Amino acid sequence: MQPVRELARLLLPVSCPCGERDVRWCARCAALLAGPPVRTEHGAPRLDRLDGVPPVPVWALTPYTGPVRDVVVHWKDRGRADLDRLLAPALRRAAARIGPALVPALGGAPVAVVPVPSTGAARRARSREPVAVLARAVTHGLHDAGVRARLVPALVRRGAARDQVGLGARARGRNLAGAVRMTRRGARALGQRSVCILVDDVLTTGATLAAVERVLEDAGHDVLGATVLAATPPPAHESGIAPRSARDTGEESDQNLKV
Repeated sequence: MQPVRELARLLLPVSCPCGERDVRWCARCAALLAGPPVRTEHGAPRLDRLDGVPPVPVWALTPYTGPVRDVVVHWKDRGRADLDRLLAPALRRAAARIGPALVPALGGAPVAVVPVPSTGAARRARSREPVAVLARAVTHGLHDAGVRARLVPALVRRGAARDQVGLGARARGRNLAGAVRMTRRGARALGQRSVCILVDDVLTTGATLAAVERVLEDAGHDVLGATVLAATPPPAHESGIAPRSARDTGEESDQNLKV
């Protein structure tokens, strides 16, 4: 069997997005996604609603820098759907860690896991919705923690909104103005009032999550928080999500799980 595997690698070489050859992902990149989730919302200026209401809590696994950025870009836009098997389990573990912190706020109610929708152009280019993979993983992770959770893809992007990649904070806000709406099927699935957890791949300025939060709240639903793979750190890592090379432990990590 070994000669067959070696021949396959010659014909169809594989490598980690960071460049390490002959592995789909390397141990170093996997370790960057192995730590506990960390609260990062105070590093995203567009999450501030400016109405006295605190920004919605956002948990991220790691900073969106270096090898993590390479992994996410290859996963989303370079055909590396095989990286689902790295990223989905990582976010499932994170959701299982977050689950117990959500229980007091839920009061026994189920939680709706709502993926942030891609633009129509991005969905056609990728032939899939990568964030939906993450949302399913979060749903399973919450179940693992004993939280009643259901996946509800309730939202779509409409109009001429372009993909957010490469846009600054103000441009992201303008780009999303009125661009997110709830589908009829999503409205039926959510019912009169649901408690929601949002899922996205990367937190940058927070404009996307803020737009989704407004749509859901305008429809009468409560957004309890959001979970992402990675967050773009502000200068000097002011968000509290400093780079790490291995799993963090201890009291500080537990504090980051609180709602």
